[in-house]
Amino acid sequence: MTESKERLAPAKVNLGLHVLRKRPDRFHDIETVMVPIGWSDRLLATPSSDFVFTCSDNTLPTDETNLVVRAAKLLEAETGTDLDFAIHLDKRVPFGAGLGSGSSDAAATLLLLSEMMVLDLSASELFALAAQLGSDVPFFLKGVAALAEGRGDVLSPLTKLDAEPYRLRFDLVVAVPPVFISTAEAYRDVIPSDSHRPGLAEVVLTNDLALWNTNLVNDFEAGALDREPAIVRAKESLAEAGAGYASLSGSGAAVFGAFESRADALLAASRLENEGCRVWIEYSTALDN
Repeated sequence: MTESKERLAPAKVNLGLHVLRKRPDRFHDIETVMVPIGWSDRLLATPSSDFVFTCSDNTLPTDETNLVVRAAKLLEAETGTDLDFAIHLDKRVPFGAGLGSGSSDAAATLLLLSEMMVLDLSASELFALAAQLGSDVPFFLKGVAALAEGRGDVLSPLTKLDAEPYRLRFDLVVAVPPVFISTAEAYRDVIPSDSHRPGLAEVVLTNDLALWNTNLVNDFEAGALDREPAIVRAKESLAEAGAGYASLSGSGAAVFGAFESRADALLAASRLENEGCRVWIEYSTALDN
């Protein structure tokens, strides 16, 4: 019998996000740079006579409204393979925060079960399944920094001129205030625009925080700041602690700050925890001593 296996499901942040236009299919065309971070959920799959899904967070549904269950059932339906596994989700990343944790959980489920069921699925087949589950899900199959276009499912790995994958040269402090923002509401507050928008990938690749401040924008941020004072306070705390750049991630409520000083990043994290935020520090090897 196949042994139990586990897989981490990492979160992401958006280094800028443009909502370009409304599509005929009622989705939106966007442009965003997504970078994976180490803050991760953990999925554990164990052989079982029946499919069972449990979660460490009892506020999350465990029926087919959960992306883990949807991913598992989709894999079963598309491959005709019995789903004889119990899956437990150790939920560590705040959900509904613009960090993509639900999408990452779905991608991790596809990868974990494909391995355990010994399915001979190509990368393109897995990508097609992921795209059915949500616009962000394909990104998490590879989990490398990428420019995302279309609905968010047209991905181009973010690479430097020497073809090396992009790496952040700053510590990131990610803070999630105790508020929730509906993605649907966030889109209702945005007026799409596709004219005179700087290319996000080119700006991010400079690793120049001054240039980020003048050229990177998340179109969801203005609405989030108007609705939630807690997000305003979190972003202000990042700036006051020395962040060279601070922004909303996704549609929120998470905000993050980029720090060139490890000491400033640690100070910011401590302050934000004291203010009631859940906090993650993504350390950059460029700042390691």
